[in-house]
Amino acid sequence: MRRSTTAALAAALLATGVTPVFLTGPASAAVAKHYDDFNGDGRRDLAYAGYDDVDREGGTVTVVYGTATGLDTAHPKYLHQDSAGVPGAGEEDDQFGASLASADLDKDGYADLVVGNPTEHVGSAEYRGTVTVLWGSKSGLSGGTNLTPAGGAGGHFGRDLATGDFTGDGSPDLAVIGGEEAWLYRGPFTKSGTTGKVSKIDKASGGWYSSALAAGKVDGDGRTDLVVIGTEITGSDIRERAWFLKGTSSGLASGASRTLSDRQQGLYPSPVIGDFDKNGYGDIALGLPDRDDGKGAVTIWRGTSTGPGTATTFTQATSGVSGSPEADDNFGYAISAADTNGDGYADLAVGVPHEDVDGLQDQGGVHVFRGGSGGLSGARSSWIAQTVLGPADSDAAFGYTLRLRDLTADGRADLAVGAAGGALLMPGTGTTPTKTGAIALPDLGGALPD
Repeated sequence: MRRSTTAALAAALLATGVTPVFLTGPASAAVAKHYDDFNGDGRRDLAYAGYDDVDREGGTVTVVYGTATGLDTAHPKYLHQDSAGVPGAGEEDDQFGASLASADLDKDGYADLVVGNPTEHVGSAEYRGTVTVLWGSKSGLSGGTNLTPAGGAGGHFGRDLATGDFTGDGSPDLAVIGGEEAWLYRGPFTKSGTTGKVSKIDKASGGWYSSALAAGKVDGDGRTDLVVIGTEITGSDIRERAWFLKGTSSGLASGASRTLSDRQQGLYPSPVIGDFDKNGYGDIALGLPDRDDGKGAVTIWRGTSTGPGTATTFTQATSGVSGSPEADDNFGYAISAADTNGDGYADLAVGVPHEDVDGLQDQGGVHVFRGGSGGLSGARSSWIAQTVLGPADSDAAFGYTLRLRDLTADGRADLAVGAAGGALLMPGTGTTPTKTGAIALPDLGGALPD
């Protein structure tokens, strides 16, 4: 089986998602109830990488606003660098929307969208990259402000993003990758471009090169923690590793690391964090799609009061999991976590975009692992094949990007899944997301943010 080379899948390689975090602040701060409610109506909205209009280039973000009856897919909004009030201009090599994150950065009651454009040329600096905050308002997202890169952050600035209150002071903060380093921008943020203190997130020993981020609450102390995926070089040893950093009142403190591969092995999806066993500690899910000749795996790094501890790995060979592992299936190519059935346990969706189905190459599918006592289990997993979209040829790549979030306010996360040429949002139920009542998402042209 070969990898799909569709335009959508290529775009997905350049866009990673983050784990969203519920943010709370002091009573005096009007922080938005939901980190993704851009117009302050109490409903979650959905923003993702979209298709450019005819005769324009440079990247477009599609925004679908939530309503009392669900997402308003009939009236999507499109934002790009040629939109009024957004800095810059769309250019050939730009990737406006390659990375996305959101939070109420200025604490005005409206969530804001952070947009990475890691390949933008700025003056004579090729591929310096930009990070733009699109500001929420009563009418939705409008206008924007560019963040100033810290010294050394230039070079694919905005490759990945993550938001959370890492210091616990009630002001959302932002983690950014630029110049192969991770950076912490502390809140509060203003529309004029000012932020709190900016600092580098770097390991003290050896060479460390950051590539992906995830934010969430792991150790149960109420502050947001950060997980960084990167390459660590010590002497002649080169390893791909996941690095946990604990949120503290003074910033992020270095914690445990876990080796993903003892060699450079390609791209890893951003981790996601969910409490799969409902013990009060967030568990870190790590996608390993290239492991074992591309058969793939997902490792769950369990949360404890002191950070991540022991780990369990799932593959398509795990008892109870549908299918069988084959080279280049890429189990774990995309992952997302949230409670799909309303039982209080986080569940995990795992994309397998290069799974062959009924003799058709790279049709793909998604496994949904339901949380429960003891955590995730193959016995509590379900398989959703590409056929929910209807008949398809080879190379559909269903599951190359996905996202679990409750977009209907019924207490059950809905599953958005991308495929070559389309995307589907399946509502959560008491068991597993279903195609009954599913809706098509308009103009998905890249990856869904987590």
